[in-house]
Amino acid sequence: MADMVRLAGLDVSKDKLDVYVTPSGESRTVGYDRRGLAGLRRWLVGLGVALVALEASGGYEREVSEVLEEAGLIVHRLNPLRVRRFAQLKGRLAKTDRLDARTIAEFARTWPQERQLRRDPRRERLAEHLLVRRHTQQAILDCINQLEHLRDGRLRRLVMARKASMERTLARLDRCLVELIAEHDDLAELSRRLRSVPAVGPVLATTLIALLPELGSLTRRQVASLVGVAPFDRSSGRQIGAKSIQAGRGLVRNALYMAALVASRHNPAIAAFAERLAGKPAKVRLVACMRKLIVTLNAMVRDGSQWQPRIA
Repeated sequence: MADMVRLAGLDVSKDKLDVYVTPSGESRTVGYDRRGLAGLRRWLVGLGVALVALEASGGYEREVSEVLEEAGLIVHRLNPLRVRRFAQLKGRLAKTDRLDARTIAEFARTWPQERQLRRDPRRERLAEHLLVRRHTQQAILDCINQLEHLRDGRLRRLVMARKASMERTLARLDRCLVELIAEHDDLAELSRRLRSVPAVGPVLATTLIALLPELGSLTRRQVASLVGVAPFDRSSGRQIGAKSIQAGRGLVRNALYMAALVASRHNPAIAAFAERLAGKPAKVRLVACMRKLIVTLNAMVRDGSQWQPRIA
């Protein structure tokens, strides 16, 4: 990216937006409301900014992304962990919103080739439903934990009623997810392809569609790293530590974990793979099965193929 091209780093928080423009060094803080967004859009367009980079921050970035894209700006959503490691590499240990905006801008200029995907409102809507589904599941688990310790009959009835209500909500959410995918032929076909794999159910398929849109466009190593199931060495000099997994997309990994538990018993290819790892610690075997499963799914989406045991 040429030096004369202006790009902005945008740090998003619940109530305000901090912006840093490079290479000019101009900065601004605006409220995260209608007036602030309108002013930010005018300011960036007036400065001739071509690209705005921000961190994916659990949904807070969605509205500002939409406003800026409507104004014709390119918006890149970055992996927060990669940005933070870039800051550490520069020796920038302090963390403030204004400094974060500068770091984001510098990261975007340093790594212009960072792979980006355009926003897909359909997948964002699925992601919203999945987030509420996760919170509902947690509420059900909280009720179960409370019931283990409650003795008062009136309290038990209240908690049991809440649990039943949450279970009905969970069932409705699952129906909504099925309907949302069925509305779009390409997503419905992708869901059918993923679910052709034994042990891949609707929850994992929907999670991959919503939260791992890169599936099918990555290498084996890249997809494993993105999900957080790629082993990394922990060795220094003569000290050789055990390999470990780290970072990645937690919600995807959680759904993959449950599917791998089932696949290690009921998916012939994954079960045979797990059997070859007999003697390894149970956790190591399970992570390896998770990695095998996501790599297989990535290859299927890449090739547009259905499940075939021999490809696992």
